Amino acid sequence: MIRINLLGTPKAKGKRAAASAAAVLESGDSGSPQIKIVIALVLAAGFNGWTWHHLDNEAKTIAKNMQVAEQKNRELAEVKAKYLERQREADNYKRRVDVIDQLRANQSGPVELLNTIGDTVNNTEAVWLSTMKDQGGSVDIEGMALSTDAVASLIQNLQKTGHFKNIEIKETYQDDTFKEMQAFQFTLTCEKAKS
Repeated sequence: MIRINLLGTPKAKGKRAAASAAAVLESGDSGSPQIKIVIALVLAAGFNGWTWHHLDNEAKTIAKNMQVAEQKNRELAEVKAKYLERQREADNYKRRVDVIDQLRANQSGPVELLNTIGDTVNNTEAVWLSTMKDQGGSVDIEGMALSTDAVASLIQNLQKTGHFKNIEIKETYQDDTFKEMQAFQFTLTCEKAKS
């Protein structure tokens, strides 16, 4: 009978030879160190390739997101510029309207002052005005009254209007030019109340 050794090891001729053959089979021959280095390099190259591919995809995604963000930023910058321009126009318009309103208020100020003093004099008996001068913060009034009580009533009525906070008599004297009746010339200074 012919035997063929498929393991490639010489046939053991004794117990020792069988034990050494079993030891070679158990420890296994894993190959030479060059094969191990090649396998390690292939694995490292594969890992590096996969990492590079993954990072390259992330970089492309970030670049796309940056382009989208920059486009959005340009659009928002245009909107912001338009908004700021409209805001400046609105501020200019408001300033103009405020100036017009202030001019109208200043225009009606003397009319209101004349109306107030006119109504007050009309409601006070025996008093006539000869001049009235608006001095800005105060008003000087000159006139004639038939009695000192009429001058006092005029002062009270002017205080009641609320347009004046301090009313002083500069001078008052009896006018001798009127022989048939008693007449008093007076000068008042009225300080305007802040409105």
